[in-house]
Amino acid sequence: MFAQRPICSLNEYLPYKEHTFLLEELNHGGSTSSSFPLVLHQKILLLFLSSPLPLALPLTCLRRRSRLRRRRRHSGASLDPSLLRNVAVIAHVDHGKTTLMDRLLRQCGADIPHERAMDSITLERERGITIASKVTSVSWKENELNMVDTPGHADFGGEVERVVGMVEGAILVVDAGEGPLAQTKFVLAKALKYGLRPILLLNKVDRPSVTEETCDEVESLVFDLFANLGATEEQLDFPVLYASAKEGWASSTFTKDPPAEARNMSQLLDAVVTHVPPPNADIDAPFQMLVSMMERDFYLGRILTGRIYSGVVRVGDRVHGLRNKDSGAEKIEDGKVVKLMKKKGTNMVLIDCAGAGDIISVAGLSSPSIGHTVATVEVMSALPTIELDPPTISMTFGVNDSPLAGRDGTHLTGGKIGDRLMAEAETNLAINVLPGLSESFEVQGRGELQLGILIENMRREGFELSVSPPKVMYKTENGQKLEPVEEVTIEVNDEHVGLVMEALSHRRAEVTDMGPVSGTVGRTRLSLTCPSRGLVGYRSVFSSDTRGNGFMHRAFHAYENFRGPLGNVRKGVLVSMGFGTITAHALMSLEARGTLFVTPGMETYDGMIVGEHSRDSDLDVNPVRAKELSNVRSAAKDENVKLTPPRLMTLEEAIGYVASDELIEVTPKAIRLRKKYLDVNKRKAMSKKPKE
Repeated sequence: MFAQRPICSLNEYLPYKEHTFLLEELNHGGSTSSSFPLVLHQKILLLFLSSPLPLALPLTCLRRRSRLRRRRRHSGASLDPSLLRNVAVIAHVDHGKTTLMDRLLRQCGADIPHERAMDSITLERERGITIASKVTSVSWKENELNMVDTPGHADFGGEVERVVGMVEGAILVVDAGEGPLAQTKFVLAKALKYGLRPILLLNKVDRPSVTEETCDEVESLVFDLFANLGATEEQLDFPVLYASAKEGWASSTFTKDPPAEARNMSQLLDAVVTHVPPPNADIDAPFQMLVSMMERDFYLGRILTGRIYSGVVRVGDRVHGLRNKDSGAEKIEDGKVVKLMKKKGTNMVLIDCAGAGDIISVAGLSSPSIGHTVATVEVMSALPTIELDPPTISMTFGVNDSPLAGRDGTHLTGGKIGDRLMAEAETNLAINVLPGLSESFEVQGRGELQLGILIENMRREGFELSVSPPKVMYKTENGQKLEPVEEVTIEVNDEHVGLVMEALSHRRAEVTDMGPVSGTVGRTRLSLTCPSRGLVGYRSVFSSDTRGNGFMHRAFHAYENFRGPLGNVRKGVLVSMGFGTITAHALMSLEARGTLFVTPGMETYDGMIVGEHSRDSDLDVNPVRAKELSNVRSAAKDENVKLTPPRLMTLEEAIGYVASDELIEVTPKAIRLRKKYLDVNKRKAMSKKPKE
């Protein structure tokens, strides 16, 4: 009955379990038409006759999938460097980088599943901030644009530093209402240092308070900033565009309401193609790539992302990893390129080859990490590594040894904590991990927000750990003690200026500039320099002092002479001296002693901090005391106990709050404050020792 119909007709069905085998036959020997080689005809017929399975797959479906797979693989990266443009988007916090990236992707036809599509990490979407740099590419008028979205917080400055070497140009996004701020100066200094050609984009011009005069003033401030940072004549001749990323348009001239046909990002994309030079790369030289980003995949292993400095790479090429040592380049590992990938819009696509100047991802090597070189086997010289600013604070991560340890988490031992921290240090060059005493690790970073993100990720993964308060990393030069000083920009209502300046004077801050905010009434802007140790824990104090109406931004400035001890920045604490469940009866009598951090029903133990004392000294209290029962009926019932809502601390607040003799106990379900020494007698003995 099978001889009467064509063997390879469109209605033919094949067993599902054999479709992978047939796809390979189609790719290597078969065409997409109905005239297949005779051997393939016979295989299809035999499979069809012998199939015991009712499940089948149409041959047309196989052909379509085969064509699609070949098309996706071959529509890879451009091998002509003159058609490439590599550009980073840099800006201060909340000036609109990620929203701008959304609009650029949408303009170039990418499918955007949701707003802030580039923020792919869970914590980024929760907090509305960018934590890690991300690379994507879009096509625009025969050109391929590789675009890098970068974080704006000073704590994540390492993410900016490691990607500016991958690009030739930068879009400097500045809020037209706020002007350049502390982090604008930091990211711009990095861009100018690497010789990038910036494009100035004044964002949020659709705001009612923004006028053409405001934009001219901001533009002159940015020009002064360029000049102060030592920009070249070529860099000072930067183009200026005006945009509203929220509304999705950019214009080369100032406007608040562009015509309908111009309400898009085409002028910005044209400016990138015109003003950003193509990569200066030699496509005929041997293949070399500097790794700038790294991620792990359960199936492919380590995926290395970076810019190709020279040559061409293809799937299956023999390569090796190299790193710089004092004695010269050292080989890390030999291997083969298993997969070549490139981010297109929000999707990762497979490519067969890529040329010099492009930014791609490689799978197949398990040892190289960020800063290392991947090259063909005949190349034995490594590319220069990325220079990063030194870390400014450190925290000690250790095993959780409290009486409540082991109840919530699954990863409890020092070995597991150490492995997780070492893995983090591999993917994030701004973090250094040093082994300490008794299963503890010193973690060095840029700020408490950066280390707080690391701790939050670890607790979500099931880790339990104890964390020390942040310590500033000092330097000694010519016998003088130096400390990191940060540049702080504060904008508050006029009535809060006195409170803010008094609090910062205790923290050894020095005012460098003060004046009214242009375009607003009743607002003052302060520029200060303050030691990093003085700013630890100040953000929550600042929010309460300004009733949430102020903003504060900070960026690393320089190492300067030690400014002396801080003033009185915190009161004493209420320390538990009982083990068990906290009762409402006990808390009712403790409310007059200060501010509570706990609620009835929580577990406590000796040495746990349950509140802030109203005085400067610590006070031992018993929060588990229960009401004594008797045979006499009481007129006052237990239901009459009404407590003030407690101050429940977030992780960032806890990091800024704890003193040098205290620790933070972090578990997947709770964040507790405790004394370093739980026994009251041990605490008294240690308090008599002189402090460092």
